Parts: sequence; structure tokens; C-alpha cells
Amino acid sequence: MALPESFIIEIKERNDITDVASSYVNLKKRGRNMVGLCPFHGEKTPSFNIYTENGSFYCFGCGVGGDVITFIMKIENLDYIDAVRFLAQRCGLNMPEDGYDDSMSALRKRIYEANREAARFFYKTLYSPNGKVGLDYFHGRALSDRTIRHFGLGYADANSYSLCDHLRSLGFKNNEIVAANLAFQRDNGNIFDRFRDRVMFPIIDLRGNVIAFGGRIMTDQKPKYLNTSDTPVFKKSANLFSLNNAKNSGEKALILCEGYMDVIAVNQAGFQNAVATLGTALTPEQALLMKRYADEVIICYDSDEAGQKATARAIDLLRNAGLLIKVITIPDGKDPDEFLRNRGAEGHDAFKNVIERSGNDLEYRLEKLRRKYNLNQTEDKVAFLTEAVRILASIDSAIEQDVYISKLSKETEVSPDSIKQQMSKYQKRKRYSQRKSDFRNLQQNLSGRNDKINPDRYKKPRAAVAEESLLAYMIKHPDKLSLIESQLSSEKFQTEFNRKLYIYFSDRIKNGYDPLSSVSGDFTGDETARIFRIVNSEFSRIATESTLRENINVINDEYSKLKTADMATASDEDIASQLRRLRESHQ
Repeated sequence: MALPESFIIEIKERNDITDVASSYVNLKKRGRNMVGLCPFHGEKTPSFNIYTENGSFYCFGCGVGGDVITFIMKIENLDYIDAVRFLAQRCGLNMPEDGYDDSMSALRKRIYEANREAARFFYKTLYSPNGKVGLDYFHGRALSDRTIRHFGLGYADANSYSLCDHLRSLGFKNNEIVAANLAFQRDNGNIFDRFRDRVMFPIIDLRGNVIAFGGRIMTDQKPKYLNTSDTPVFKKSANLFSLNNAKNSGEKALILCEGYMDVIAVNQAGFQNAVATLGTALTPEQALLMKRYADEVIICYDSDEAGQKATARAIDLLRNAGLLIKVITIPDGKDPDEFLRNRGAEGHDAFKNVIERSGNDLEYRLEKLRRKYNLNQTEDKVAFLTEAVRILASIDSAIEQDVYISKLSKETEVSPDSIKQQMSKYQKRKRYSQRKSDFRNLQQNLSGRNDKINPDRYKKPRAAVAEESLLAYMIKHPDKLSLIESQLSSEKFQTEFNRKLYIYFSDRIKNGYDPLSSVSGDFTGDETARIFRIVNSEFSRIATESTLRENINVINDEYSKLKTADMATASDEDIASQLRRLRESHQ
């Protein structure tokens, strides 16, 4: 069963979406609505809109939308019940005692508990005779017992059943242990430990929950590092190791390291603001997560080829997220862990000096480019400037561009005007290419060719446009349902998804419910986003009784055509024509 309707309404009334979203996004007023940079994808021009009239949001950049519950589900990586619980706690409401399906929330709770007990077990094992190899490893990497305790490091012994037996002795069931990805299950139903003979690194979320583990093998077997796969409480691409420590550091910069040991070594040296990805390359989600807690990221990857490639990729993602970037180059090509171990007690000052000498991402990329060419040779100088211009063209600030153009001019003895002219040509080609790409995307979106939510839209665009406009009007004017139903039955809808919405919203209105209050619990995330796109789109702004009648006529007309003959697929122009007629009827 679902949560009581009255409870969901009260949750939304007590958690104004503007107030909630403001904790994560800088918002500015635009007309009756609020706008800001989307927290779910990197952008430089605000396309994230909050509609205060109906308590919803929609991003026209990435297509994410919904209500305040959807927002919390997305940004906190929670399921529906846990998102409601999060908002209930925020406003001081108690969750209903029964009457709803809490199975997934209950499983998430058990996974959190299993992970917490596993972390305690690994830590205890580390300081037992069975964990000597792990403790020797950490001490050999110059980690103090205080640091080991602070990060909750541990050891999984070589026995395949140690953790499983321990967790079952505490009352955990096999399916709960497997769901936490702490064990594998054989065909005969027996389970065995996922982590064996590995030093263990607990991964802790911002609320203090142990959500996953990373484990380093003590032998030469592969893989060297094994990480928890995605679970109901953990998404690898959306979390960072030690962000729970870094967010309390008081720094507005994060040091992005390559692995667990680098983070721990940097932290032990006195830099609490260090984080790392979780066995994968940096993702857009992680870049946006860092943006929530910092203005600047200092990239501190290894100096080898793999580290350099990872640095180049990270720069693009972090820039797209709107972060300032610096890049550390560790002396002698060492990684941070080794650098700090070699410096001993002087590690803090030495590493601080490295940070202070680091340049921004532009200086890093230009310096890397310089090492590639011999600027005393004409051909190399031309090639160097050609690539350098492409780098400068990615800068938004005209002042910053002029500063670097001036530097390049002095360095290469090429006039600033020539460099500017070359950059202007490159930017024109880039803009032309971007416009072509945008136009293709627009055509595809208008035609619905790649529409996974409503695939029928491509085949029946005229009907789909009328259906969506009608749905927007019906949701906004529920008192008109009787009029609509007297002239239109659900079977006349040409697209299955819109027919489903028509039946759903009609039922809710008849039963006296707010049409939108339970959408986030009754539909998938993508379906919810589509609904709120319809609700907040142009269809809603031009929703009048005149357009309602026209839409009913179009739907009936399309149904009649279907009954009399197969209709050829309409062109993209039909969509534009329909929208134009809707606008004209509103004037």
C-alpha cells in the first residue's frame, strides 16, 4: 500500500521546494519562478527551473524533473520511502506506523547495519593475530594507529566464511548479506565472503553510514583492488572516498587523489580536504558532488601516463561543473603517498609548498604542450600555437584569454593579433559545429524518434501534442474533467503513455485527490520527469478552454482517421504547425 495521501500533502506543504533546493542550488528569482545551475548535470547557463505555483522543478538541459520528493530522491540517492522519511525528519513529522510498503527501505536499513558490523569486524580482525599481515602493511606505509582508527581501516582474513559466519551470528540473513555485496551466493544457496586476504577501506557517506568497502589484496593476485558493486545504498559513480571528512575541513578546496592510500596519507599529513574516486574514473556526478562542497579542486594524480590521461579527463569534467582547478605535479614523479613517506615529519610543509607552487589547469595543459614541441623550430612552433589556441578557446573569460594570449605572444614572438585571429577562426568553426549538433538534437526531440518514455510519439506526433496539451489543461483545471470525459474517452488516445496518464489523473481527480501529489511514488524517475515537463511546458502556459476544445477535436479526428485508414507518419512540420495554432488560439 502507498503512504496516506494526507501525509504526502503535509510533507510537501512543510517542505517548500524552493527552501529545500536552496540547500543545494543557488537560486535566483525569474518572474514567478526560480532558476539556477542544475545540480544534476554540468552547465554554465541556468536551465534548472523551480515552479513555485505547483511545487515542482524541471531542467530543460538534462530533462530531470519532479516534485520535492523526487528532488531529494535524486540528489541524496534515496528511494521513495527514504526520501519521504528524510523530508519528514527535516520538518519534524513522524512517519506513519503502517499502511505502506517499506520493504526496500527496510532492506536498505539492514544493509547499513550489515556494513557497520562488517567494518567493526574487519577492524577487530586487523588487530588480532589473523590480521598481522594487514597491520604490518599499514604500518609499513607509515600509517599511525590513530589514522587507522580514524578511517576505520581493517583486514579481511583468508577464510572464505569468516565474515558471513559472524554476520549470521548477529541475525543477518543470507539475502541481506548478499544484497550488501559482502558475500557471493553459490548455486546451492550457500554464501561465502566477497573480501578475503585484503586490507579494508570503509567508504562512509555524508550521514556517517558505512555504505561500501574497498579492499587491497595482500598477494600478487588480480585485481589488486576490489570494490563493492552498486547496491541499494551505494552508487559507485556518485560517491567519493573521505568526503565525509573533507566536508568538515573548513576548506573551500578539495584535493582530488587517485586512490585510498593517497587520501589517507595526505589526511595524516594534515590536509583533511582530500578525496578520491572509488576504483573508477571521475564521473560527471562526482564532479557535481564536489561542486556542492567546494569552489576549487586541486588534482593530485600520479605522474605516470595513466595518471596524466586521468588528469586531462578530470579537467574537462570539473570545468563543466563550474569548478576552479589546480593541478599538482609531485616532484620526481612520485605519488602523494610515497612523497609524504619520504619527507617524514616535514611532509606537511613539503606538501603545502607543492600545492602553493601548483598552477591552474590552463597552465598545466600549456606546460604539457610545451614539452611536446621544440619551440626553436618553426613547424613545431606553429603546431604548438595551433593546439594552444584550442585550449584558450575553451575559456569563457575574455580577460583570461587576453592574459594568456599576451604570454604566448611573448614566448613565441608571434603577434597577439595573429593569435586572436586564429582563435576567432577556431571558435567560429566550433560554434558552427555546435549549432549543427543542437539542430540535429532539436529535430530528434521534436520528432520523438529517440523517445523511450513515449515511443508512440514519433509515429503519432500530431495526436501526441494534442494529448499532452490536454493533459496539462486537465491537471491545471481538474474541475473540467466532466466536460473532457463527455467528449473524449481514453481509447481515443493514440500514444500508450499519454493514455496511461489520462486514466491515472482522471481517477485521482474523481477520488478528490490532488492530481500531482503522488506522481513521484507512482511512476519511475524518467516518467515523473516527463509528466512535469508536460505540466510546466508551453502546453500549460497556453492552456485555455479554447485550446482544450481544439485538442479534443484533434484527438477525435486522429482516432477517426485511424479507424478509416492507416495514416502516414506525420512530419516534423506537423508538430510546429500544431503548436503555432495553439498559440494563435490563445491570442
